[in-house]
Amino acid sequence: MKQLPNKLHIVAFDIPYPSDYGGVIDIYHKIQALSSLGISITLHMFQYGRETADKELGKYCTQLHYYKRSVYKNPFLGSKPYIVNSRNSELLLENLCLDNAPILFEGLHCTYFLNHKSLKKRFKVVRTHNIEHHYYKQLEKSELRYFKKYFFRIEAEKLRKYESVLKHANLLAAISPNDATYLAKKYDNVVYIPAFHSTNKMENPGIRGEYLLYHGNLSVPENYLAAMQLINEVFSKIDKPCIVAGNNPPKELVKLCEQYQNISLKSHVTTDEIHELIKDAHINVLFTNQNTGIKLKLLNALFRGKFAIVNNLMVEGSGLEKVCIVASDFKEIISKIEEYFLLEYSKAYFDNRKTYLFENFGNINGAKKLADLIEFDNSPAATRKQDKTMLQGLSQLSSILSYFSL
Repeated sequence: MKQLPNKLHIVAFDIPYPSDYGGVIDIYHKIQALSSLGISITLHMFQYGRETADKELGKYCTQLHYYKRSVYKNPFLGSKPYIVNSRNSELLLENLCLDNAPILFEGLHCTYFLNHKSLKKRFKVVRTHNIEHHYYKQLEKSELRYFKKYFFRIEAEKLRKYESVLKHANLLAAISPNDATYLAKKYDNVVYIPAFHSTNKMENPGIRGEYLLYHGNLSVPENYLAAMQLINEVFSKIDKPCIVAGNNPPKELVKLCEQYQNISLKSHVTTDEIHELIKDAHINVLFTNQNTGIKLKLLNALFRGKFAIVNNLMVEGSGLEKVCIVASDFKEIISKIEEYFLLEYSKAYFDNRKTYLFENFGNINGAKKLADLIEFDNSPAATRKQDKTMLQGLSQLSSILSYFSL
């Protein structure tokens, strides 16, 4: 008899296509990889501002469900964090209860029903994209506008208190070694599953580029403040062409770039255009003030680009230290730029990086590791559980029959 495919529900905090920012990049390419293993995916998505994507997502998913996110005017209502409370749909719960397939909740954002009594017997996985209260605390520090700063402060505290809901998951799939270490101190069911990304093959980007590149979503405070710091402390102090790329930059960043002839800002760029910029740069320079989660833009730069110069916080505890040029401060970043701009990106350098990245951050390897840990309805673990239940039932029946035969 032909074995039916393993079924999996995935609950996503946003529509994961186009895969053009951190969290949805991980979700979209995870779906691709799991689908390639023959897993039948029912994808549940919260919609707010993005168009439906049936054609693209239908390539990898058996069923697609959309739910309107409750984006209300007062984000301070309720004891649950806003990012959780606004992703509350009774229809989602109804759809999850239509079968007994395991459920993968993407981020703490989607865990409103994690401890619901209707899902008590289900195998539940939470993919942690960050230690969210740490992340929101850092957002508070980076934010310049008072209202948003206050929101991040309140949300960080709510997230800290709410995090204990994770004890109701059967498995926590942390996105970075650092996050796995933090979670393992509090929960017994933690595993590290590397970030999924947009590259399933690596092509040599060539031996030489003519400019330096910083890229990121420039509407995010962490990214545009990092860009402004790099401009003030690094790009403005060297005589090489520099590009800052990313959509929705604030006015302050636009004005700052206009002050320097060697710095260009590219703010209306598609994902494909970003990929070309990464490939053609001689050095991708990436900087952060937040050691949270994993920086998917760094993985993108490593899989597609040439040299990558980063600060300590960008790679600390990520496993990517071995394939980056790490600098401790802005002065050292400038020194490394001067050194590596003179060097060619050799085939040996490319081959060593390729081997390391595919062994440790390959999408298929990550998908297999995750799938092996999930108890599907027809997985060996689930079968053993069913057999055990059956044996217990037979034992009880035997005892009853023995009693009546006395």
